Amino acid sequence: MDVMTTWSIREVPVTDTPDGAWLLHGYTAAMNDVLLDAWGNRDFERTATEILGSMRDQHYIRKPRLVALADDAHDTPDPDRVLGYAMVNLPLQDNTHTAQVEVGVRPGHRRRGVGASLYDACLALVRDDGRTTVTAATDQRAEPPEGPGTLAATTGVGRVEADAEGSRFLLKRGFALEQVERYSVFHLPFDADAVARQRADAEAHAGPEYRIVTWQSHVPEEWVDEYAVLNTRMSTDAPLGGLDLEEDVWDAERIRITEKQYAERGLELLMLAAEHIPTHTLAAFTGFMTIPNSDEFVHQDDTLVIKEHRGKRLGMLVKTANLQRLAAERPKVRRVGTWNAEENSYMLSINVALGFRPAGGSGEWQLKLS
Repeated sequence: MDVMTTWSIREVPVTDTPDGAWLLHGYTAAMNDVLLDAWGNRDFERTATEILGSMRDQHYIRKPRLVALADDAHDTPDPDRVLGYAMVNLPLQDNTHTAQVEVGVRPGHRRRGVGASLYDACLALVRDDGRTTVTAATDQRAEPPEGPGTLAATTGVGRVEADAEGSRFLLKRGFALEQVERYSVFHLPFDADAVARQRADAEAHAGPEYRIVTWQSHVPEEWVDEYAVLNTRMSTDAPLGGLDLEEDVWDAERIRITEKQYAERGLELLMLAAEHIPTHTLAAFTGFMTIPNSDEFVHQDDTLVIKEHRGKRLGMLVKTANLQRLAAERPKVRRVGTWNAEENSYMLSINVALGFRPAGGSGEWQLKLS
């Protein structure tokens, strides 16, 4: 006999004290169960310490985190009671009309209304905060071929399965598919001679007006303002599809606050940029993000060539140079994962030339609230 479980929605406290940490650990375990089910590997797995570090920093984004908790007469502090999780990101400086929502339910507890309850709780938070645009994403292990049963983004590039569980969930609630992102993976070790040739070709094309500068997690004071400009430009120069997003402004203070947050989360950055020597400004940048629970996998963080410096192969230059650096400084790394909008043909062509191969993707969805 299948006994129906009842549940309640509770917010995860921003604490690592024993009386509240069990909710954090349940939230983390539920998220990792969902990620493992979605991707079939643990490359995206997170730790409770890393998640707590992110939650503690709410200078620029308010971050309610919710769990669906199996009802228990004694309110036993057991992480296994968490059936599903939800996150809401509410920007506090720019794009204050928007909210980002993510909902996940452990595989063994799906199709019982847990996800719907979590979503309703998220939407209540969003409406109470006066937001009018909601974004959400759905993962897929492979982009479906063109044909019946697929849904194309409003950009005209990229598809998802219309009947996939996540698609059905969001379509039922009025979301529109505005963009599709490609997830690609690069395997190490790589052909060092081939990468060296690609870097040399890019350097020759860029010419002597550009040089490479590097740093790790803490950007040198010399470059902090320029790095803030690059982060701001990332919000406007990268393709956004039909997503209703405006400029997200960064300054030196925000850079330093984010660096402190990353340190608390156990994340490290390997950053590399191209300086335009005549103007002593940064024209392009790229970075790798290492994670605390794996020596074999790193995230490709943002990569951008600002519009004024495009056409000089700076994208290839910074990416090849940082791959060489990664191999030298993190010899245990075996995989790099990166995300790109399907309409970003320039950056995708660089990735393909380097040897990144498609490994799935995501649908980026948007809901306009009345």
